[in-house]
Amino acid sequence: MNTKIFCDIADIKTINKFTKKKIVKGFTTNPSLIRKAGAKDYLNYCKQILHVSKNKPVSLEVFADNYSEMKKQSLILNGLGKNIYVKIPVCNSKGVFSGKVINFLSKNKVKLNITAVYTAEQTKRILKVINKKSDVIISIFIGRASDAGKDPIPELLKSIRIARKYKRVKILWASVREPYNYLQAKKIGCHIITVPPSIIEKIEKFGKSYNSLTLETVKAFLADSKKSNFKI
Repeated sequence: MNTKIFCDIADIKTINKFTKKKIVKGFTTNPSLIRKAGAKDYLNYCKQILHVSKNKPVSLEVFADNYSEMKKQSLILNGLGKNIYVKIPVCNSKGVFSGKVINFLSKNKVKLNITAVYTAEQTKRILKVINKKSDVIISIFIGRASDAGKDPIPELLKSIRIARKYKRVKILWASVREPYNYLQAKKIGCHIITVPPSIIEKIEKFGKSYNSLTLETVKAFLADSKKSNFKI
């Protein structure tokens, strides 16, 4: 499985750096990342992201909490460029399924990234309301589920399986916690994995032998002990 790596970041300088990497096939963002990047004007900042992303797919998220505003924000974001996937949460803050807005946007050929998904049941609900001819990414939050003591892999596998009938639907492994998650995603046939920059840089260094890892670790401990002038 040729699992694509997207970079999960909103910092302009980092996007400019990582868009030059062949391993990076796209970018994902969210309001939290954009806030962390120091943005004051959300829409203007999204335009800056698109300017440096070199036409690679970019997921830009709405932050409205009701149908009419979600629809309005989605259409504005979609109008910024052809490489945009409009990111819609699977439900609003009250737990109401976003099916109505997903259905409307999908029918109007807006490329979508449905986010904050955790279960195959949620994936099923999404698949029931989309237009099969439109592009849809379903982002399943593996790391966050693991943080809560859940085993997210069975739900991910079910989602991959039930999405196979939809040629334009891609399942994305979200909230990565370690580089090895990339190999896991490839093994189980996940279409995309979205990864923070620091972990992408570790993935690029894959291939070290156990022996070299041992020596690298021992040398690091020794160097730190010398720097601190430790004595026993």
